Amino acid sequence: MDEAQLKRKMDQVLEVFPWYEQLLRDNGVDKEAIQSIRELPLFTSELLEQHYYNQEQPFGRQDNVTAYRTSGTSSLRRKTIYYSAEDEQNYLDIKADLFQRFLRPSDPCAAISDMGTGHAANTAVEVFTRIGIHADSIPFQQPIEQHLDKLRSFRPQVLYTMPSILDHLLSASADDLSDYGIRQIILVGEIASPAWLHSVAERLRIPAADITDTYGSIEIGTIAYYSHEHERYLFAEGIEAEGVSAEALFSGIDPLGEGESVLVLTSLVRDLFPALRYVTYDIVRDLRPILVAGEWRMSFKAVVRRLGSELKHGEKISVYDIEDVVYRHLKEALVRIHVRANKLSVHIDSDIKDPGIYEQIELELLDRIPEIGIMIRGGMLDALRVIPSDVAFDSAALKHKKIFYD
Repeated sequence: MDEAQLKRKMDQVLEVFPWYEQLLRDNGVDKEAIQSIRELPLFTSELLEQHYYNQEQPFGRQDNVTAYRTSGTSSLRRKTIYYSAEDEQNYLDIKADLFQRFLRPSDPCAAISDMGTGHAANTAVEVFTRIGIHADSIPFQQPIEQHLDKLRSFRPQVLYTMPSILDHLLSASADDLSDYGIRQIILVGEIASPAWLHSVAERLRIPAADITDTYGSIEIGTIAYYSHEHERYLFAEGIEAEGVSAEALFSGIDPLGEGESVLVLTSLVRDLFPALRYVTYDIVRDLRPILVAGEWRMSFKAVVRRLGSELKHGEKISVYDIEDVVYRHLKEALVRIHVRANKLSVHIDSDIKDPGIYEQIELELLDRIPEIGIMIRGGMLDALRVIPSDVAFDSAALKHKKIFYD
């Protein structure tokens, strides 16, 4: 990002979010003297809760503004994230351009979106239509048997879905899913490891190169996609990426592994979100520019895990969402959230071991984020397992609302 681009982005953020000027002053930043983006403050989750997520936003009452709700914050209110008409247009343009890069245009093509809920699900059919592909979607409220019926009857060459949903489709189908006509898969959502991706390719009897993982967030939009040619993730148009250490965000935290950094993003095409040094809390490996078609492009090898208080389970769910349910039933308890292969479990250290209480916590967690509960009941996602721990937790190790990746 050159100085002119940086100034335009700062002016845009200041115009939409007047409180950003005070934030600069509080951090000792002279907006007229900025020469590098690294002189600006990081937009952490704490700052966004203070200034964006929990505030009455004036553009929330404007015409042609779309609001998306996601996981809870420390105040126990769900986040609301806004898209202007221009934001939506940019989102559709960028995603359509990406899809065209790795979908084979010569094939007679139809596509199915089986995406659960959210921004990607709401816009999927329009994106495919823009690039001349006949598309349909499967409502997330339907049970998994109806999802399979739709795939069987529609026979899409392209399936757009999440790794967790694809796992359940493969497990639930009495038929060989490779007989449904699926030739290419586009993924978004949870982490898709190379080993998992190759196992899916074998089960569907397609080349691994015909499964493309994309990476995005509701705050930013489409961020990156996996290039099989370069064996790395390349960033989408309009995204400026940098990496920071974990110590830059949390005091007393263990350093990240060699070659790992927390991804920080600036979007030149995002309007109604302060996308200027936004901390994603995703840890990426080997963030660096590479030469692509004669031009230097920023890239990374893999998303390793998250540092923050939320994760994707169909929809985003946060530590705060889970703790709110647990502490209504167990006043004195320590909670650890574990993720293994995109499966979520809640481990509780408490003197109370009554199975009935733990069952009730599981039931209430289904409805903490209603969309997640609907997909779990429909067989599209794994249930949130609640497990009493036989081992006492070290409370010092639970700071920063940490999620444990096994």
